[in-house]
Amino acid sequence: MLTIKCRNVTFPNIQAILFDKNGTLEDSETYLRSLAQRGARIIDAQIPGIGEPLLMAFGVNGDILDPAGLIAVASRRETEVAAAAYIAETGRGWFESLEIARQALEDAEKYIGKTPSPLFVGCLEVLKNLSETGLKLGILSAATTQEVRKFVDNHRLSDYIQLEMGVDEGPSKPDPVLFLQACEKLGVEPSATLMVGDSVGDMQMARNAKAAGCIGITWVGKPDNVAGADVVINQLDEILILSA
Repeated sequence: MLTIKCRNVTFPNIQAILFDKNGTLEDSETYLRSLAQRGARIIDAQIPGIGEPLLMAFGVNGDILDPAGLIAVASRRETEVAAAAYIAETGRGWFESLEIARQALEDAEKYIGKTPSPLFVGCLEVLKNLSETGLKLGILSAATTQEVRKFVDNHRLSDYIQLEMGVDEGPSKPDPVLFLQACEKLGVEPSATLMVGDSVGDMQMARNAKAAGCIGITWVGKPDNVAGADVVINQLDEILILSA
C-alpha cells in the first residue's frame, strides 16, 4: 500500500486509483462540442426550432462547452433520453422521440470523424509512473465501455490501465454501485481506492461508495465543478507518491 499526497492532503494505504475519462485524462472538449452541435442540427432539420434549446440542454453556448453540462458528464443513454424529452414536447411519441435522438447522435459521430481526442499534457507520464509503483489503475467513465476500450487502445495505455469500465445499460454516475463494481473487478477495497474526476458526479459516487478519497481535477480552473472533492488539483502530476 502507498501513501498519496495532493497539495496539502494525504491519503494513506492506497492500493488503486480510478480515473474518469472525459475531461480528466482525455481533452475531449472539441469532440463533445462538435457532437452536440452536429446532433442538434440533425434533429433541427427534422423538427425545426428545436436546435437551440437542445444545445442549451447539452451545455453548449456558441463555442463554449460547459464542463459540468449534459454532453460533458452524462452517459450516452442519459443524453439520448434528455434529447428525446425535448423532441417529445413537440408532440412526437416517446419511442419515436428516443429513436430520433439515438439516430441523430449516431449520425453526428459518423460525421465528425474518428480522430481520437488527445490526452491532456503529462497524462501518459503520470499513468506510467503510478503504474510502476504497483498501484492498480482503472478508468471508470460515463462513456460506454466500448468507448473506454477504444480510448485505451488509441493512446496505448493498456500497459498501465487494468480496468476499462464505462456505463452501458445499467446505473450511471453518481450511483456508488459503479465504483463498488470497479473495485471488485480490480480486487481492491473501496477504502483503499481513490477516485480522480472532473465532475460533481464523480465525487458523489466515490463518497457514497466510501472511497479512500476524492481528487477533483479542473484543467479549466473551475473548482465548483468538483464540489465535494477532498482536494482539487489543476494537473495530474500533482498526484504524488510519498512512500510505501
